[in-house]
Amino acid sequence: MNSYDSHDDDITSADGTRLVVRRVGAGDPVVLVHGSGGGLHSWATVADRLAGDHEVWMPARRGYGPSDVPPGVKSFKDEVGDLTAVIDAARKRSGGPVHLAGASYGATLALHTAAADPRDLRSLAVFEPPLFAAGPEIGPKLDRYRAAFERNDAGAMAATLNEVTRVPPEIVAGFAAAAGDRKPDPVEARRAAIGWLHDLEALAGDGTDVARWSSIAVPTLVMGGADTWQPMPTTMSALAATIPGARRVAWPGQSHFVTMTAPALVADALRRFFAEVSR
Repeated sequence: MNSYDSHDDDITSADGTRLVVRRVGAGDPVVLVHGSGGGLHSWATVADRLAGDHEVWMPARRGYGPSDVPPGVKSFKDEVGDLTAVIDAARKRSGGPVHLAGASYGATLALHTAAADPRDLRSLAVFEPPLFAAGPEIGPKLDRYRAAFERNDAGAMAATLNEVTRVPPEIVAGFAAAAGDRKPDPVEARRAAIGWLHDLEALAGDGTDVARWSSIAVPTLVMGGADTWQPMPTTMSALAATIPGARRVAWPGQSHFVTMTAPALVADALRRFFAEVSR
């Protein structure tokens, strides 16, 4: 695998929010949207595998440094404006429509964007959007997370996030055992914690109705790990059945972390899908 030079650009959203976007490669444009706790680095190993024939754009979403962290409560409407600005920049640079892909929370944002304004999109690919983790039930969890955030209680923040994501206790224990005595970088941990706080705000203001995505008309790929815990598999089946003509892929032996554990699988699936819809 080659390693390609990257460039960081600033893009201004409609409300003046500054977004930092990492760009790598050349060819048809692809915008990759990271999930909660992520950032400019999240899609790096996938992007490097796409960069030989695509120009890949990777924004740090609002709330995640080095992009701006605006005051106030965040909504998906805010982030749709952000992502639309990135897509517009990618289209203007290339002269052609954009492939949009998102992972986890970033996939939910990609769905919102494709439903709101698909004009500049050639395709949509989503990996395990947590569509079940939204609405009024998130409100109390947001309150608990915010309180833990304000007193910088990492353990309480992590416990609340596990409730939101519904990660099974045995997987949580496995991560803890793998980490051992290693401590996270405090600056990076705080950056991720701020981003999670604002993502929870948007999730609390969202809904869980999968049927609303039936309006999406661009070619769509729904991706998932065959070993991801419930209710994700059931949710992905419902989503794939809802979006007209959606393709579905589920990787055996993989879970919600496949973009990190098996980036070649993800890159190959995306490349094949992009080629199919570009014919």
